[in-house]
Amino acid sequence: MDFVALDFETANFKRNSACSIALTVVRNDRIVDEFYSLINPQVPFNQRNIQIHGIRPEDVSNAPTFLELWPHLSPLFAPNKLIVAHNATFDCSVLKNTLAYYDIANPQFLVLDTLRTSRSYFKNFENYKLNTVCEQLEIQLQNHHNALDDSLACANILLYQLREFGLNDISRFIKSI
Repeated sequence: MDFVALDFETANFKRNSACSIALTVVRNDRIVDEFYSLINPQVPFNQRNIQIHGIRPEDVSNAPTFLELWPHLSPLFAPNKLIVAHNATFDCSVLKNTLAYYDIANPQFLVLDTLRTSRSYFKNFENYKLNTVCEQLEIQLQNHHNALDDSLACANILLYQLREFGLNDISRFIKSI
């Protein structure tokens, strides 16, 4: 299966405040590439968000804006391309709102949420937070809330689920947005 696992961190509670992005590229069920960048969100940071991910305004002062990054990332968000995220509602909302902030058209692509698949497949977990699912499945997650580590963990969750449940069953979770 081919897909791209996506994770954002945000500067504040607004969904247009992406301050880091990571993409883990999977082809033929193998991780083949990773991308990580800090993003200058051009909006104020909230202390609570800083506590969660550790990214501070000074860390992103010289980082590219999302507008500068998008031309390099947009080919991954094309029709029939599958984007995977753990809590895809959040990450897709960050993408949509950040694109709107810069007046960029929202692309059409396929999405799969490993939060939803985990809730469906693993009924006995205490909760379905990324770190809990990783712990239960013995998937390495070094730095939770580091976008690259989170996207890599998400990719590994789906790869685990593909091995255990097969593509035919997993495909029922894929939606077009």
